[in-house]
Amino acid sequence: MKAVILAGGHGTRGRPFTDYIPKAMIPIHGKPLIAHIVRYLSSFKIIDGIIILADFDGLGKQIERYFENQKIAGKPLKFIQDSQSGTGGDLVHLEKMLGKNAEFLLWFVDNLTPIDIKNMFQFHIKQNTLATIATRRYRKEETGYAIVEDGIVVEFREKPMIKLEMAECLGVYILNSKILKIIKLKKTRRKALNLSYDILQSLSKEGKISAYDIGKSPWIDVDSPSRVEREKELVSVIIKKLGS
Repeated sequence: MKAVILAGGHGTRGRPFTDYIPKAMIPIHGKPLIAHIVRYLSSFKIIDGIIILADFDGLGKQIERYFENQKIAGKPLKFIQDSQSGTGGDLVHLEKMLGKNAEFLLWFVDNLTPIDIKNMFQFHIKQNTLATIATRRYRKEETGYAIVEDGIVVEFREKPMIKLEMAECLGVYILNSKILKIIKLKKTRRKALNLSYDILQSLSKEGKISAYDIGKSPWIDVDSPSRVEREKELVSVIIKKLGS
């Protein structure tokens, strides 16, 4: 199975830093964010190649230069120029690169989490759906909470782990390559396509999307260097679990 890393986002939440360096290159423990992800994905035998999709005509060139002299555990690493046509539209370039693989892993570069890819893939095959998205129902909050009874604070809880009312969608997917044909058909009518809302939304109404719950496994959206600094304890836990 090929792993595709989407690294072409504009990183607007990380400005002004991301005006000069792509979000994928945000430094974490002495290495770019994307380096930790590539190394982690390479550790799975089920992954036989990694594709990075980014704007290599722009800031994304920094990603390609970084990996020029890096060894990636023997896994082929390829770079594809994105088309700036949304998280769904950009995937049409993958068809030839995926070969005979029916499924591929899609990882949004700002996601940092030690998801067990092998277990997720096995779950996906068992579910027999066109797509499986990583989700979670538990989240550790950044702020403190108060338990209030009749207008009186009776207890404080510092950064608690809370159970969410709805499942939170994370940026890690396993997709069947049949989805690329659906994207192609829709792309003839629209220039930009959002993977979740323009492609997967209609499939979810047909029962063709599975949710892989990561439980209480740590996850963070690395949207900016300040987020990394603010959540440095969580980041350190994740990096350790990634084996970096």
